[in-house]
Amino acid sequence: MALNSMKKTASGDGSANHSRIDRPQVHQAIFDLLTGVGEDPQREGLRETPDRVARMYEELLEGYWVDPVSLVNDAIFDVTYDEMVLVRDIEFYSLCEHHLLPFLGRAHVAYFPRGKVIGLSKIPRIVDMFARRLQVQERMTRQIADFIQELLEPHGVAVVIEGLHLCATMRGVRKHDARMTTSAMHGAFRKNLATRQEFLENISRGANPVL
Repeated sequence: MALNSMKKTASGDGSANHSRIDRPQVHQAIFDLLTGVGEDPQREGLRETPDRVARMYEELLEGYWVDPVSLVNDAIFDVTYDEMVLVRDIEFYSLCEHHLLPFLGRAHVAYFPRGKVIGLSKIPRIVDMFARRLQVQERMTRQIADFIQELLEPHGVAVVIEGLHLCATMRGVRKHDARMTTSAMHGAFRKNLATRQEFLENISRGANPVL
C-alpha cells in the first residue's frame, strides 16, 4: 500500500489542517466566549481556563496529527489464518462537529484476513485516530472501515459503532437513553448474509452497555 494513499485515507473529510493548534488563538477565542456569556475571564476560577481549554483541545483533537504509517509501525504480519478476527467493545471519545459536545461509546471491528493480520493493539489505535477529531459518527464509522480495508486488503471488514451523544442528552431533545448505532461493511460482510449475521451475533453476545 502506498504511503501517500494511506495518509490520504486517514485524513478523510473534515481534517483540513494537520498542524498543531494555535494555542494563542484558541486562548483568545475562549476568553471572548467567557466574556460573551457574561462571565469575568479575570476572576480566580476562570483566569487559567483559556489556557486549560487550549491544552485540552490539543489532546482531544490529536487524531488530526497522527501519522498513520507510524501508527501501524510495521505491525502487519503474514499469516495463513482466514477466519474472522474481531475486536469488540473498544471505548472511544469524540467531539460532535455540530455543537462541539462530546459523544462517546464503543466500537466493534472485524475483518477476514487475506494473508495478513495487524497487531491487536493497532485496531483500538486506529479507532482513536479517527475519534479524536471533530466528527459525526456516520463518517467516523466509514473512515475506520475504509482505512482497514485499504491497509490489509482483507476478504471483508465490518465496523459497528454505538454512541451516546451529549448534544442529544444535554440539549435539544434531551433524551438520556437514546443511543445511535452505525455500521460500515466491506467485502464478505456486505455480500454474505450469514457472515454478517455471525459478526452481529458475536458483538451482541454479552455486550457491555455504552454507559
